[in-house]
This record gives sequence, structure tokens and C-alpha cells, in this order.
Amino acid sequence: MTGSIALVDYGAGNLASVRKGFLAAGADLYTPRQPEDLTRASGIAIPGVGHFGATASLASEWRDAILQRIHSGVPLFGICLGMQWLFEGSTEAPGIHGLGFLRGNCTRIVAPRPLKVPHVGWNTLEPSRRSGALLRNVHDGAYVYFTHTYAAPVTPECTATSTHGIEFAAVVERDQVCGVQFHPEKSGTTGLQILRNFVAMVRA
Repeated sequence: MTGSIALVDYGAGNLASVRKGFLAAGADLYTPRQPEDLTRASGIAIPGVGHFGATASLASEWRDAILQRIHSGVPLFGICLGMQWLFEGSTEAPGIHGLGFLRGNCTRIVAPRPLKVPHVGWNTLEPSRRSGALLRNVHDGAYVYFTHTYAAPVTPECTATSTHGIEFAAVVERDQVCGVQFHPEKSGTTGLQILRNFVAMVRA
């Protein structure tokens, strides 16, 4: 199906809310049951919440299939834990490797009192000078909804940051691969615009 997005289910939750958000953005979705099902995807979404160890379910067959589709030019969108998985790994689960498409490792947020960790709630996006398609029509300082304990480093692929004790990557983009640390499906009109932007990338 032209323009269809594979919503990958690896047991890390929140699929229902992500599916609802994508449908509101006009996406055509399906859930691949095995790596071979990715061959018909025009886009791939990797959602997720919780512990980085859950990404171990994305074993070598899935990793190989996802990388093959990326190298074929298929857009990929990682959400929350799915964005962290784009990096090399996380100190939350040292023995588990990420996809390694982006350099660096995710680390625990260190925040002074009275800030609490996990970082849960609304926070602002601060776009960098490096623009990307995912943030098209999203204004500087827009509020989005976060819930996380670990965060990705600010690297050259970072197109927006947020701050909770430390500055961390809130949005990353490299070529047609992108990710957000927050939950666009819970971020109101701003989140819906970001989902629409990814759908537009898939259909371009």
C-alpha cells in the first residue's frame, strides 16, 4: 500500500495511543508481525515507553530489516524509547545495543531539587539552528508532553532540545530518520502537526 506506515510492536506499550494519533494525522497504518512484513512499508514508526531493555525484542532480524529499509530511503520515526533506540545504547541497560544509526549513548537525567526524575509533564521545545522537516510549522517554545528518566545527548543531529536539570535532545533528524523524546500523540495540536509532518515525509 502506497504511503503505509509500519507501526512496530515489540512489546513496549502505548501502541493504541500512537495508532490513534497517527490516524488523526491521516496515516495509513499496519502492524508488521515479522521482519519480512517491512518490505511493503513506505514508512516505519518505532514507539515505546519504559526500560531500554525492552528494545532487546528488536533482535538482529528486525534490526537488519529496519536498516535495509532505511538504506532504501524509507523514513523512520522513533518515539520516546523508540528515539533512544536510534542511538548506540543506554546506561539503563548496558548490555543491550541500540540501532546505532546515531552516535552516542542515552543516560539518566540528573536534575537538582525541586525538579523530580522521572521528567513527567509539559515542557518547551527549543529548536536549534539546524532545521528539519519534522518541525515544519512548529513554533519556537512550543509545549510537548514528556515522560522519561533517560535522555539522549545533544549531537549534531539534534534539531530541538529541552531542559530538565540538563539539556537533552528532544528532536533528532538525520536524512529521513527522525525521532522525538516526547509523546506527540499526547502533545495536543503541536504533536498532531509533528505526526502530520512525518506522514508528509512518507508520502513525498
